[in-house]
Amino acid sequence: MVRVGDVIDNPVTGETMTFLLTGRETAGELLRIDMRVRPHGFVASEHVHPDQEERFQIMSGEITLRVDGEERRYRAGQRTIIPPGTPHVWWNSGRDELRVLVEFRKAGRFAEFITTFFALARAGKTNRHGIPTNPLQLAVTFAEYGDVIRGTRPPWLVQQVLFAILNPIGRMLGYRPGVPYPDLHPRFVIPGAVVQRSM
Repeated sequence: MVRVGDVIDNPVTGETMTFLLTGRETAGELLRIDMRVRPHGFVASEHVHPDQEERFQIMSGEITLRVDGEERRYRAGQRTIIPPGTPHVWWNSGRDELRVLVEFRKAGRFAEFITTFFALARAGKTNRHGIPTNPLQLAVTFAEYGDVIRGTRPPWLVQQVLFAILNPIGRMLGYRPGVPYPDLHPRFVIPGAVVQRSM
């Protein structure tokens, strides 16, 4: 389980996340992450958070979000909110490192999901888009965390059918939904970041 100050990074997508607040400190209401993304970095794929609102506050750099099919750029000082169930994808569209304060309301189990996803990338088990290459691991993980994140392709109904078939096979063969992130431990936290007022 992640703690305040834990830092994870994804060498494939170029994301580094520092956990500023977790569900543990907020009675499950809020997950706050300081995210840094290298130039040309990106989120693995278009997705939805079924029951979570996601907020982006741009601290530096430039991000392009495609939300429900519409693209828009945001720069330092700007904010945006993505309602639950809304398809979205984003990437660092600037020349410099992007820094974004990201909040999920409610916290859910997104922290557990993302540490697994990043652990797979660090282990060399994802493709160049950051998606796990083993279909059984993919099915086991997404079947478990479907309450906090779902891909938009193939359609959710098709995913459910595939997961119903592949998830039990994957578990029987020893695949687990959560993959431990190596060397997870608190590091330097940006001064004042934990006590910032929510967006």
